[in-house]
Amino acid sequence: MQVSFLYAMVVDDQNERCLFYGSTLQKSIRQDPSCTTIEAAQRIGEGLVKACIDLDINEISSYDRNGLARGDRMRAFEIAISRHGFLPR
Repeated sequence: MQVSFLYAMVVDDQNERCLFYGSTLQKSIRQDPSCTTIEAAQRIGEGLVKACIDLDINEISSYDRNGLARGDRMRAFEIAISRHGFLPR
């Protein structure tokens, strides 16, 4: 069985700063309360949206899945960010 993880970042390229980072490996994501990897992916999406709202970011200009297929984790993440209009078309 192959286990894969989800990583998400919001990067300000002009100022070379990472504004948000989330991973299904983070204990803070997985253990409070305990959850599955799919639920963790959803939490990361929700955290990304919250960070964008807090930073007054209204759109994401680039979205890259690194060529990976949309598995259950990716779908959970994308649903969470698309609810708030942050998934580029």
